[in-house]
Amino acid sequence: METTYDRVRELIVGGAFPPGQRLTELDLSQRLDVSRTPVREALRRLESDGLVESGQRGVTVIRLSDAELREAYLVRASLEALTAELAAQRQQAGEIAPAALARLTGHADRATRAGDLIAGVRHNREFHRHVAVLAGNSLALGFLDRVWDRILVSTRDSLAAPSRTGQVDDEHRRLVGAITAGDGPSAAALARDHVLSTLSALPGGTSR
Repeated sequence: METTYDRVRELIVGGAFPPGQRLTELDLSQRLDVSRTPVREALRRLESDGLVESGQRGVTVIRLSDAELREAYLVRASLEALTAELAAQRQQAGEIAPAALARLTGHADRATRAGDLIAGVRHNREFHRHVAVLAGNSLALGFLDRVWDRILVSTRDSLAAPSRTGQVDDEHRRLVGAITAGDGPSAAALARDHVLSTLSALPGGTSR
């Protein structure tokens, strides 16, 4: 069952509330048709997740600075290198079902061939999240979800920029190939380089 926390989080990550927008318990309770108590609890959880912050203007959606965004990408690069390596190791050990591996290829297809940018961003995240699912490490998956949320709120269109579609597709395919081959070190390196490549493509971004 979807909770108030889930609903508010989806609104923020989905772009209904832009970075810096003030959120009030009254407005959210009216929008979601719930009392203010679950909204208050949801905002507290979202603050601990790093998606909203309290200040002089009340509770607002986070707006990451360039330095903070770079930090988030560097953490994401490390986590995705770990999950890609673990997924490859599990594949090598015969612990991943063929259907689960096939779903990864399907996510790669949709990530760069979606009909619009919003769908492309969603499918791109599904691809990367499925790698983490295949890794079989729930703690890494949870941390990765939180980092992805913070990045998406701050820069929704950079993950599937049209000018990089071909490059992103190639990097995804190579990562799928390494995982399929059970090559942990290559999968880790490819995943890390892919995230840092995305960071470098951001306005003013750099992987160094």
